[in-house]
Amino acid sequence: MAAGDRPMTGEILLSLPATILSLSSTFNLRFPSRPSFPKCPSFSRSPPEPLLSTAPRAAVTPSSPSPTTFHGPCYVIGDNIDTDQIIPAEHLTLVPSKPDEYQKLGSLALCGLPSSAYPVPFVLSGAASTPFPIVIAGANFGCGSSREHAPVALGAAGVRAIVAEYYARIFFRNSVSTGEMFPLESEETVIWKECTTGDIVTVDLDERWLTNHTTGKEYRLKPIGDAGPVIEAGGIFAYARKTGMIASASTA
Repeated sequence: MAAGDRPMTGEILLSLPATILSLSSTFNLRFPSRPSFPKCPSFSRSPPEPLLSTAPRAAVTPSSPSPTTFHGPCYVIGDNIDTDQIIPAEHLTLVPSKPDEYQKLGSLALCGLPSSAYPVPFVLSGAASTPFPIVIAGANFGCGSSREHAPVALGAAGVRAIVAEYYARIFFRNSVSTGEMFPLESEETVIWKECTTGDIVTVDLDERWLTNHTTGKEYRLKPIGDAGPVIEAGGIFAYARKTGMIASASTA
């Protein structure tokens, strides 16, 4: 995928009213609550430093928890992870709006990855969710066929944020429209090569940093832009109700 074809977050809101008007009468996309992970407190930071720092910050002061700060072990994958590796086609008969099938999708997230390349399973056998709330990937994440089940499966598994070099356009848009997790882009191309599955990391959306506490390195993230409020609301329909674009469920 060419760099010029990367998702433009502003497109999400520009097309939002027309999208909602055309779909709201047909669909009611509501998903059960996804598994929650502890969130790390926000940190106050020193003046800006280089994009990559091998030294830990001198002053790290815990403050109140932020809904856009995520912390935990990461799962690391490479370039060109397609939607068939995220959720194979034979599982697309599962209906996300049914709680048991939504949970089943989560248990199958990234089950298409070859075990020879990824010996650590993303979801353990018999488990419904992943121990890795943050995914770090290379370029062109989510390429291949268009399927909304891909971001839904990751969100159902408990993923809160993905950090990739860039995404396939349709996967990015589906991630925003479902509100399942934050599809973030890094300003550097080396993150997935310098992180290892199981490293403890923090993603701070407000400060736009990914901190690898295991290695002591930090990486700058690109702003999520207009897509952020849509994801925070829970997807385009929830955002539309919140902002009055369509009637809320209680008044409809």
